[in-house]
Amino acid sequence: MRNLLEIREKVKLLYSRSEFILVPVLKFMLAFLTICMVNGELGYMSKLDNLGLVLIVSLLCSFLPNGCIVLFAAVFSLMHLYELSLEVAIAGLAIYLIMFLLFFRLNSRDSVILIFTVVLLGMKIPYVIPIAVGLLAAPLAAIPVGCGIVVYYMLTNISANATTISSMGADEATAKLRLVIDGILGNRAMLVLIVAFAITITVVYLLRRMSIDYSWSIAMIAGVIIDLVVLLVGDLMYDTKLSLGMAILGSIVALIVGKVLEFFRFCVDYSRTEKVQYEDDEYYYYVKAVPKMSVSAASKTVKHINTQRRPVREIEEDEDMTIAPQRVNRSVVTERTGSGRRSGQSRPYQSRGGSRSVTISSEADDPTDDYEEI
Repeated sequence: MRNLLEIREKVKLLYSRSEFILVPVLKFMLAFLTICMVNGELGYMSKLDNLGLVLIVSLLCSFLPNGCIVLFAAVFSLMHLYELSLEVAIAGLAIYLIMFLLFFRLNSRDSVILIFTVVLLGMKIPYVIPIAVGLLAAPLAAIPVGCGIVVYYMLTNISANATTISSMGADEATAKLRLVIDGILGNRAMLVLIVAFAITITVVYLLRRMSIDYSWSIAMIAGVIIDLVVLLVGDLMYDTKLSLGMAILGSIVALIVGKVLEFFRFCVDYSRTEKVQYEDDEYYYYVKAVPKMSVSAASKTVKHINTQRRPVREIEEDEDMTIAPQRVNRSVVTERTGSGRRSGQSRPYQSRGGSRSVTISSEADDPTDDYEEI
């Protein structure tokens, strides 16, 4: 467990250090994937299905707010629908405006939730959505999730009926609009999915907010069970053609993703739980404190040792500079043999001028008499 905690701390440290690079890169990848899915699902206007154009738009989205990804994806889809039929494009624009004005507040979190809902539905793993949203957001996040489901089913319905729509004449505009509207309001599978995800998000949120041990794990398991039950009941009532095997497999994937989110957002040690009770003049307080599991990332200190030998002269100069601030008063007396006075002890040495002795005294003399010759 300690190794996993160290890895988590390293990942968080890496993200905090490189956030100004990682965030634009992730936004670029999300925008590129979203626009490619729109082009792949519709693809009626060949000019938009251009890799260079998609890269340029994705690069713009990486530096703009998250809501711009939704905006560009909507523009691309409307242009594809316009190429298919003007009436279908008008119907799609009306649905987008209704969702924006009545249900959808275009802020950062809601736009990301809507985009991920459409992307995960396109990747056939939609059961991750209610578990992840319930763990990380509030019950109101069911609104952008529902909007994402409506957008996905609208585009898939239009794509499935593209041949019928293109074969209709200009005098059958009402029939085209009715085909699009009935494809949304009459889609029982879409309605059952919206209800199931909304209930699951609310249950997961309420359970993970409770002060019980392992609340996040309980919320994930309960959310998966409730989601499956609601989908099965809806399939029995409205014949939504639910694939039970894919639903179970998607629920397992949702549990794995939920545990990863719990590890990074709510990793606590329930074995060291403390309960505190205190009071004041008006209330009694019952506090439950659960410590977080954290460990400092191991840091390495590298010491560089220079094996190059320095010249002796440089070493002596460094030593002289070290002792230079300390003033030492010395008196040096040179004395000829056989006469004069002595100060301290002298050591004789031989020279051409005769026998001399030099005495170095540690006593401080007058600065003008530092060197005296007798």
